[in-house]
Amino acid sequence: MRFLAYDDNGTRSLAVVLGDEAIDLTASGLTERRTLEDWFAADPGEIKDLAGKLASAPGSARRDLESLTPLVPVARPGKIICLGLNYALHAKEGGHEIPTYPELFVRFPTSLVAAGEPVIRPAASDTLDYEVELMVVIGKRGRHIKQAEALNHVIGYTAFNDVSVREFQRRTKQWTAGKNFDGTGPVGPVVVTPDELPQGGSGLRVQTRLNGEVLQDSDTSDMIFSVARTIEILSEIATLEPGDMIAMGTPSGVGHARQPQLWMKPGDVVEVEIEGIGILRNPVVDEQDFAAR
Repeated sequence: MRFLAYDDNGTRSLAVVLGDEAIDLTASGLTERRTLEDWFAADPGEIKDLAGKLASAPGSARRDLESLTPLVPVARPGKIICLGLNYALHAKEGGHEIPTYPELFVRFPTSLVAAGEPVIRPAASDTLDYEVELMVVIGKRGRHIKQAEALNHVIGYTAFNDVSVREFQRRTKQWTAGKNFDGTGPVGPVVVTPDELPQGGSGLRVQTRLNGEVLQDSDTSDMIFSVARTIEILSEIATLEPGDMIAMGTPSGVGHARQPQLWMKPGDVVEVEIEGIGILRNPVVDEQDFAAR
């Protein structure tokens, strides 16, 4: 199942994407679960059952996918936890040792933007970098989750661009400042349920393209810490709750490690693509120009 949260004339709505078409769940009459949050508590069998009913959705529920305005998939994520240095070559290109325990940091919800919305280059710095990442959406609450059970807590996977303001990231030993500027965390557009992807989202090709040029190209099987192991580690620290989001780190090829360094600028279009999930595309704008809108 491919869920899409979208703006329906000011109302947050949920659709299921089928090729170039989307089925609005509120208008379909096929289910009482009408937001992604409603599906957090659903049994996987219920998702499978809905998939079998979609062909009978009335014409009034069918939407042209291109006409929809995506929203950030989770309306109010409680925690946005990110892994740094989770690909060995990326750790090396930044001059870091390969970690034996995940490098963890958090993002604020105010940093997130939906597919198609502008990534904002802040007035404070022009060192704006890209990072393609697989993002996990938690659907089931848990603490001290064992690795063998961890994937049962995942409602789905989406694409994330962990846009970083490198100057601010490097100012201190922790990365909070450089990872939390407003408008620097594109996510979405769809959340794909685990039944449509390899176990744990492993073996998926990931790419970043800037103005059509491929700059990152790797595979999620190269992650040092798998999704299941990451959930086990994080749930040792804190209770994972429905709607929490986990960004699984980026491969090599980022702008700050290039010679010369490559920073995104206003007018650019950045795309991250994850095999089986799709393309997350965003334009880049200057903060001053964005504020003037």
